[in-house]
Amino acid sequence: MDNEKIGALIRSLRRENGLTQLQLAQALHVSDKAVSKWERGMGAPDLALLSALTGMFNVDLQALCSGELERNEPLGGNLKGLRWYLCPHCGNVVTSMTETAVTCCGRKLQASLPAQASGEDRLSAERIENDLFLSSNHEMTREHFIPFVALVTSDTVLLKKLYPEWDLQVRLPLFAHGRLVWHCSRHGLFCQEV
Repeated sequence: MDNEKIGALIRSLRRENGLTQLQLAQALHVSDKAVSKWERGMGAPDLALLSALTGMFNVDLQALCSGELERNEPLGGNLKGLRWYLCPHCGNVVTSMTETAVTCCGRKLQASLPAQASGEDRLSAERIENDLFLSSNHEMTREHFIPFVALVTSDTVLLKKLYPEWDLQVRLPLFAHGRLVWHCSRHGLFCQEV
């Protein structure tokens, strides 16, 4: 840990939140001299205080300990490059438009990229009126199922939750052209153009 970088980040976050050294010290139940010492790089907060600091400043523990807040570049393009973060423990689905740090169930998640579906992996997609009717013969048991299907266009994401032991039959509003993205609990993330 680089005390100077951590101290500079604490000073920056403190000022960003409109706090004096004394106010920060009182909130953490330490002396203002301790805060001054951290900000000058002459020491670092005790491990017991890190949780309070991350909560107070709404920053990640890893960012605080590294002394750097990584900023993403301004976003361009469209949503078809969406990143998918899937928790293998609780089934949570998180999306982001750029690479980001996502945790769930106490674990850091890695972005999943959908594989192009082929053959039996593809969903059956047929147009019915102004909707897209999706179906599949995919097994839908508690151990092996598709928990969601999403339709992604350049500016819209529509995600439908699916349940084990129900047939995979979904009706989605049809938006011009897009990409279907779905997750198989055993085989991962897939996509196909529609």
